[in-house]
Amino acid sequence: MSRATPRKVGLIGWGAIGRVVGGALAAGQVPGAELVCVVDNRPLAGTAPAPQRTVEQAMETCDLIVEAAGQGVVREWGAAILASGTDLLIASTGALTDDTLTDKLLHTTPGRVYFTGGAVGGLDLLQAVRAMGPLDEVRLTTTKLPTTLEQPWMDAELLRRMRSATGPVEVMAGTARDVPVKFPKSTNVAASVALAVGDPDAVRVSVVADPAAAHTSHVIEASGAHGAYRFEVRHLPDAANPATSQVVPYAVLRSLAALAGRTGQIL
Repeated sequence: MSRATPRKVGLIGWGAIGRVVGGALAAGQVPGAELVCVVDNRPLAGTAPAPQRTVEQAMETCDLIVEAAGQGVVREWGAAILASGTDLLIASTGALTDDTLTDKLLHTTPGRVYFTGGAVGGLDLLQAVRAMGPLDEVRLTTTKLPTTLEQPWMDAELLRRMRSATGPVEVMAGTARDVPVKFPKSTNVAASVALAVGDPDAVRVSVVADPAAAHTSHVIEASGAHGAYRFEVRHLPDAANPATSQVVPYAVLRSLAALAGRTGQIL
């Protein structure tokens, strides 16, 4: 059964993720949730199925705001949204490698903050295992097309290697604290794994560019005193934004359905 009063939802971002989420909400595909407004830094000229508003206006009229616009929105507006009493569902988990920001979001009230798992599964199990004790090793290997991984900070030699590659090329190795900062639109998965295990410095991340990567691949490997775990997912990239996977907006919709009170959800 859905909530007696529908969640009034504001959506920040009208890109590849936001358009799918907003369209589904407007079509009534999430019982118990109603799209009230869309926030975007570009004039939408009536192309969205709800009025375009500012973030401040969304906080006044919504009880739940969905972030689908990037890490900068989480940094700039996350705490203010929660302080206004509005709940916040975050898709761009990469922003949460900043401990100060994460602590602030987790302790700002009266709004509540939630995170979507995005392009990977198994995070619920990793959280359950973490409750039994720390994991000894956690590794994430993300493989994507080279063009989706190019960044302004890359030097000419690395760009040359990526653009001329005939097979997989590792473009960065580090922790789940380091990597999302360097790839703000491509590696939210690293931060999501870190949230699940409770320590971004404990998650070793390898980012691989592969010209043959028709699918985006994420491989999570974890082990500890209580067992060993391996999750592998392979997604088609979104046609409108190849830096993200097609499944991400549907992960957001699943989270929205849970927050709206839909029964039958695996939590």
